[in-house]
Parts: sequence; structure tokens; C-alpha cells
Amino acid sequence: MPFPLFDAPLREASQFVGFAGNVIDSRSEHRADDCVETALADSRARLLLMRDGRLYLKLRDGVFDPWHNIAEAEALAAVPAEAALLGYDAGGPVLAVAAGVAPEDLPEALKAIDHRSVYTQGLIDPAALGALAQGAALLAWNASHRFCSRCGTPSQMRAGGYRRHCPSCGADHFPRTDPVAIMLTVTPDKCLLGRSPHFAPGMYSALAGFVEPGETIENAVRRETFEEAGIRLGRVVYHASQPWPFPYSLMIGCFGEPLGEDLRPDLSELEDCRWFSRDEVRPMLERTHPAGLMTPPPGAIAHHLIRAWVEAD
Repeated sequence: MPFPLFDAPLREASQFVGFAGNVIDSRSEHRADDCVETALADSRARLLLMRDGRLYLKLRDGVFDPWHNIAEAEALAAVPAEAALLGYDAGGPVLAVAAGVAPEDLPEALKAIDHRSVYTQGLIDPAALGALAQGAALLAWNASHRFCSRCGTPSQMRAGGYRRHCPSCGADHFPRTDPVAIMLTVTPDKCLLGRSPHFAPGMYSALAGFVEPGETIENAVRRETFEEAGIRLGRVVYHASQPWPFPYSLMIGCFGEPLGEDLRPDLSELEDCRWFSRDEVRPMLERTHPAGLMTPPPGAIAHHLIRAWVEAD
């Protein structure tokens, strides 16, 4: 018998965004304090090396390879024992570790490429890109939470990077994920797009903002849309989510239905904000707009929100 609650495509919309191709089995229930040591003892262990928001890639015959063995990691002054264990895939243990050698000191066959460019340029496959999102978020959290927030004592990495323990007061601290609502306000004929001053020339995107404590996702969508554009929303529906390792966010994509169309944009935050017709947005998606206007690249959840609306019946 059909169950309407689950009447949805077999492939969720979230599976089509960048950083969402992770196939690692995290084995979260088996994260003992010696799990990194156990993983490194496996000859199949592979490591992602990162530093300063960049992924270290081996370049061979024009192909980028993100995976390093233990010896290669140590040659770049990484300390494998301080790696975060992401889990296991069909190839064995997968870990992420900070490199010691700076990007400017790498040999010619190694490239240090920022995470955003890795994904926008499609330099690695979706599974590796998903592992990058997981590893970058874990390393960033551990690097920024080295001290106990209760007593200030230096804390210790435990459980493969998924817990930090304070040896002084005994407190345990766990990785955080910052929820961000990203929303496309739409009518059957037009959608609302904004432009931030830091965007690339001609780029417009969906509005976005952090979900605040005590707030539902739907109310965050309504609040941010009103604050940034002066538009009150009625119905809000969820569409998809996206891991976003800058440094450890989760983008939560929604559609909002406006109760009015008179804009009062906050131009202290936005450079521009306006309604776009479906006919104008189509060439923006394909980057063929005569005025050079465009949407974010296909890996971005904003692109998928906009395309889903354009292609809706």
C-alpha cells in the first residue's frame, strides 16, 4: 500500500549537490580511543592532507589524486597519529590529517588547491569530495577547539577526532555543525535573488543566513528573508541540504512563498536584491545571459534550488 509520507524520488535532491557524495562508513559506534592507531596499522590506509583551507593533490599525467599513504604523509611533515578517522570505504580506512609542509614549499608534482576550487573545478570524484567535506570540517573543529571551554585546559583528541577530552575537569566536547538556512522565495512566475558584495561579477544567488538558537528552520527562513529583503513569507518547504566545509556548516535549502512582493532590501548587507522572471533565470543558469548575469555553479545548493524552480511544472 502506498505511504504518502515517503512519496518522493528514490534519489533525494541532496544527492545532486557538491560535497554530498560521501560513501564512507563512519562506524560511529566503534570509535574507540585507539581507532586511529588501529586504522594506521592497516596497509590500505589512505589519507587526505590539508592545510590552510587547501587540499594537497598529487598531479600525474594531468589527473589529480587526493589520496596519500602514510609514508607520503610523513614526508610532508604530517603526523598520522594526530589524524581524524573518517571511517572505512571499500578500499579500507580513510583519514584526514594536517600537513606540516606549507603550500609554497611543495614539490612540483604536488598542488595545494583551496577547497572551493577543488569542488567548482571538479578536480576529484564525488566520493572523494564528500570525504573532503567530512575531513575538512573535523580538522577545522579540532584546530579551533584545542582548549576546554569549561576550564581552559588544553584538551586531547579522542575517538578519532570526534571527541575532545579535558584531562583537568573531565569535560568531553563534541564536533559542531553550524546550520545555515538558504532559501529561494518564489511565485509561479518569478523568484527573488540577491547579490552580496563579495560575489563574482554578475552573480546572483538565493538568500541565506545562520539558524539562531531556539529557532526552527522554517522560522529562520522567514526571519532572514524579511531582514534581507523586507518580504514576509507564508509557507516554507524543505528541498535539500548540503555539507559545506567553510568551516563546518550544513546548508538547509528551502522554498518560501511570499505574502507580498514589495521589496525593502537591506543594502548594508546586500549589493542588490530583486525579482527575476523564469525566462531571465534560464540563461543565468546556463551562463548565457546577455548581460553576463549568472547563478552559482552546479555544485552549489543555491543552483539546485533555482533550477528546481525553473524546471517545475
